[in-house]
Amino acid sequence: MAAVERQFKQLQAQLCDRWQDIKTLETGHSDILVIPSFSVDQQELQKIDGFLHYEERLLFSLIRLRDPKTRLIYVTSQPLPPIVIDYYLQLLPGIPFSHARDRLLLLPIYDQSLKPLSQKILERPRLMERIRHSLRPGCSYMICFNSTDLERDLSVQLDIPLLAADPALLHLGTKSGSRQVFAECGIPHPDGSELVWDQEALVEAAVALWQRQPQLQRMVIKLNEGFSGEGNALLDLRQAEDVETPEQRRKVICDRLPQLTFESPTESWPHFCDRIPQLGAIVEAFIEGDPKTSPSVQGQITPSGEVEILSTHDQILGGPNQQIYLGCRFPASEDYRLQLQQLGLKVGEHLAQKGVLERFGVDFVVAQRRRPNGTLHWDVQAIEINLRKGGTTHPFMTLKLLTNGFYDMHSGLFFGQQGLPKYYVASDNLCKPSYQGLLPDDLMDIIARHHLHFETGSEMGTVFHLMGCLSEFGKVGLTSIANSPEQADTIYHRVIDILNQETRSHSSPSDQETGPILPIGWSIVS
Repeated sequence: MAAVERQFKQLQAQLCDRWQDIKTLETGHSDILVIPSFSVDQQELQKIDGFLHYEERLLFSLIRLRDPKTRLIYVTSQPLPPIVIDYYLQLLPGIPFSHARDRLLLLPIYDQSLKPLSQKILERPRLMERIRHSLRPGCSYMICFNSTDLERDLSVQLDIPLLAADPALLHLGTKSGSRQVFAECGIPHPDGSELVWDQEALVEAAVALWQRQPQLQRMVIKLNEGFSGEGNALLDLRQAEDVETPEQRRKVICDRLPQLTFESPTESWPHFCDRIPQLGAIVEAFIEGDPKTSPSVQGQITPSGEVEILSTHDQILGGPNQQIYLGCRFPASEDYRLQLQQLGLKVGEHLAQKGVLERFGVDFVVAQRRRPNGTLHWDVQAIEINLRKGGTTHPFMTLKLLTNGFYDMHSGLFFGQQGLPKYYVASDNLCKPSYQGLLPDDLMDIIARHHLHFETGSEMGTVFHLMGCLSEFGKVGLTSIANSPEQADTIYHRVIDILNQETRSHSSPSDQETGPILPIGWSIVS
């Protein structure tokens, strides 16, 4: 193992000399191997409808083919619909479709088993050999959704660097690791516990937290390696009368654990409890507030250790306790986005000192509070760090790669080639029963007939993703880009209206009335 780790570090060291080519569009000379493997706990992953299609999330990488010297290899568990590939390639400004297609190699494995894609690749020596011979020596690198030992082993066996964090540092992106980093950086975060590994320790940690904060109304219990909020549960402490001693608090907590409110509708306390010895868990104070938002900041750490802020977003959350990621709006509210940038830089610099590379994100909860003098302010609390590509990655990278614009740190805005600030609303979860049965070809017909496509001239419109989820799950992703928040909302909701109209004749009245649609509105403060 030591030899593998040593070779991996040597490969990653090559990225320093090649970073400018990797970073800059239209001047590079690279072969990019895209491994969209969700190398996470597969039981947790199954809580997401259509998770096998989430390998499509990195299809924004195809836009890098706008550089005529770039070649790209995209490996998937199952074949991607040709019309979806055509859709992305036709977005490329100034590049003939055939030229881009000749520089793209698609390698489906034809294996839909519940194993990470990276593991499937490693189990196929002939496929490994084909990938190895398809990459040009000295100008190839690999990107992935998240980096684990599997992706490290792929990097070493293919002898190409991996543009991602060293798996040895991934604990910094867990729930407990995030709390450790926040404490070391002096960044405000909710009161909570260290990592626990069984129910008894979890109860004791919850009792201690309640003792420290007697007025606490709710706690969040989080599996240490959960993601998208699916590994979270809410413990309600309200209406617990005459509770003062640790023994009384312990009894209330034990009585209420079986009544936890889970973000995942398929979760139960016995199953959740069984997962604690496997993944670990923390308990944390639930932040109350109204109004309250859930913004995030995204950054990257270059191979030389430089920290760059890429974006801020206001996340759109759903689920019983508003902890499930549904989508996002860019940028975050001007009330606090510059503060998010500064906190993100602080976290990024700390991670860089520990050797973390490439993308990171920090999630926050922001609640409006009233000071003793009556004035209002935003209380910003850091919640967790993500050392991977997340739900905000593909919409922002879609915007960046399509417009070749730039992010301005002074304002927290992104400017396109025409000098105008760009805004978007994006979702992975536009979902309705009446959409089931729509094929990607049907969606393309709807896009063409109603002119829903992104226009490179105006740098406005909608880019779709997760189109493979439509037929079976009635679920699709989209990013609606415009020159103002109001325009972005209008474009986004026009797409919803048209999809509803196109599928209305095939849906029941209840579907039309209650189909889950992303919340309307840009305003943060009521």
